[in-house]
Amino acid sequence: MPRQIIPAGSDPTAIGEVSAPPFARLPEPALLFSRRAERWTALAAGHDLGPYLRFLAALADVQHRIQEGLAEPEMPDAAARERARIFGMPPLDRGNLAPDTAAETLDRLVVAASEIKKTVAAADALDRLKQATPAKRGGMVRNVLANAIPMEALAEHIYVAAALQVHFARLAASLDARALVPVSDGACPACGSPPTSSIIVGWQGAHGARFCACSLCGTLWNYVRIKCTLCGSTKGIGYQEIEGGPGTVKAETCDSCGCYVKILHQHKDPGLDPVADDVATLGLDILVREGGHSRGSFNPFLIGY
Repeated sequence: MPRQIIPAGSDPTAIGEVSAPPFARLPEPALLFSRRAERWTALAAGHDLGPYLRFLAALADVQHRIQEGLAEPEMPDAAARERARIFGMPPLDRGNLAPDTAAETLDRLVVAASEIKKTVAAADALDRLKQATPAKRGGMVRNVLANAIPMEALAEHIYVAAALQVHFARLAASLDARALVPVSDGACPACGSPPTSSIIVGWQGAHGARFCACSLCGTLWNYVRIKCTLCGSTKGIGYQEIEGGPGTVKAETCDSCGCYVKILHQHKDPGLDPVADDVATLGLDILVREGGHSRGSFNPFLIGY
């Protein structure tokens, strides 16, 4: 597949209609996963990864359905959230999550996921997760939260990651977006997780603004354009895409840190999803990595590809 390399200075998104975009937009768990399921279903048609995308669509539907009747997650107290704001830290500390905090969410997901169509390997992985001790499940939770999923247990961790996305999206939805502050480059202001991609939005009052999309809680945070979302450099930024494509998904590469993060032009195609379309554009990852850049974002459903 040929590629097209676009210098940063000629990035067509550099001219926007931005007025006053909010710093952060919190996730809507009641809509987030159902919409993602619809997107994966649409992307699966005629796609080389069709069977996997259909599995992910079914898993996203599970993420949506298990929320009904689920107990409200325990939020950090107001004092802790205020301390986080003062010191520029995320109010949701994923590093100190008790292993059993999301146990009910994971239990529900394991049961519901038993009913969806899956490969033999995915079914075996779910069985291993069912049989895992609480201590072993806790270790898997820590692996996901540390973005350190072991290659030999990728399949099991996909289910754990899906449960944690539900748990943290529900936590983040209860925050006050106005109280969130920048944490650091490449870190979600709500939970501290890395982005899975960034999007150029077409929202009223924020048309043309760029937002990073959290890989864990789904929070979106405003970030300057033509600037590396990982290291903050404004030098050596370039854009690569697959020639002949719709031009709605590109890889923003940074020569300073040698990494890239995809940028999705949602203002051109409102159906783009920062997680689903990241997986579906695996071909772009392959091209950019062949050019010497490393993937700098995190997507638990793309590990191993």
